Amino acid sequence: MSKKLVAIIAVLAVVLIGAVSLVGSYNSLVSMDEDVNGKWAQVENVVKRRADLIPNLVNTVQGFADQEREVLMGVTEARSRIQSAGSPSEYAEANEALTGAISRLNVVVESYPELKSNENFIRLQDELAGTENRIAVERGRYNESVQQYNSRIRKFPTSLMAGMFGFEQKEYFEISESDMENPEVKFE
Repeated sequence: MSKKLVAIIAVLAVVLIGAVSLVGSYNSLVSMDEDVNGKWAQVENVVKRRADLIPNLVNTVQGFADQEREVLMGVTEARSRIQSAGSPSEYAEANEALTGAISRLNVVVESYPELKSNENFIRLQDELAGTENRIAVERGRYNESVQQYNSRIRKFPTSLMAGMFGFEQKEYFEISESDMENPEVKFE
């Protein structure tokens, strides 16, 4: 075999290995991107579930507490913000508003002992608590997936390919400063 032919085979082998590596990296990024998107869809799913529970909870409370209209309207408005949120930061803001509204609703509930013993209300409260836990779990899974994806697209040499093919960093679903504070419970 001539030296020229060996050189051509060597160059072709290097090009083929590089192409296979590029395709593998691209496919890996696509998979990671889809994983992040799937986990975000699950966050949206559980947040929507909570938002769907709110009207039933509000109607149940409203039957007992018609004069608490302002609190009930606040919960309804916060729920609609969840439904119109489009990005993780908008969801985080809307989630914070809904959490605050639900806290105010719970204060109203404390004023109505007969409501707290109502079977429908108890069931809805349990479903809401379970959904809150699901939101926390799914938010954690989503953020973990985002962290892995963002780390991958920032590492060299993948960062070059990620830039070429338009893979951009994903946004974390973060809680606000007020959500990090411990609530103050007062019995008067």
